[in-house]
Amino acid sequence: MSRDYATQSPTDMRRSDRAVEDESWLKEFLHRAPIGMLATVYEGQPFINSNLFVYDEAAHAIYMHTARVGRTRANVDGDERVCFSISDMGRLLPAPEALEFSVEYSGVVVFGRASVVEDVVESKHALQILLDKYFTHLQPERDYRPSTDDELKRTSVYRIDIDSWSGKRKQVEPDFPGAFFYGNPPA
Repeated sequence: MSRDYATQSPTDMRRSDRAVEDESWLKEFLHRAPIGMLATVYEGQPFINSNLFVYDEAAHAIYMHTARVGRTRANVDGDERVCFSISDMGRLLPAPEALEFSVEYSGVVVFGRASVVEDVVESKHALQILLDKYFTHLQPERDYRPSTDDELKRTSVYRIDIDSWSGKRKQVEPDFPGAFFYGNPPA
């Protein structure tokens, strides 16, 4: 019998055997993923943008930034509800039948509310932890001058307050016959 997905929570998934409910795994995945996809909507039209981001575990929020004006700002100003997704692809898994080909993967989907951060202290914090994530070997005051209040006026910092999240993962045995990584097929 078919399920009515429209009546289920957005974090419910069809393949519950692949669900990851370990919050430490979800947090670790959010910490290490390099790029996320932010989904917004404006007057019924969905939009998705890739963004650098940082997960602030203490705030249970995701921070990112974009231009002061643009599609993301207009969409978030119109509807704070967002979906944010990160994923990672593992090995490709060939099979004797085309329909049985598969891939290893991991992913996290976040549902929440986005807002533009207006507080200067919070904006500076968010931008600093973004820099700390991507430029781990560089330090403010030693390797670069931190952002000034005037420079902050050129960007919009966003905070996504996480309402719910779900993780999903497919892994197979290390000796899966013929498994290989994308772009590196066996000879």
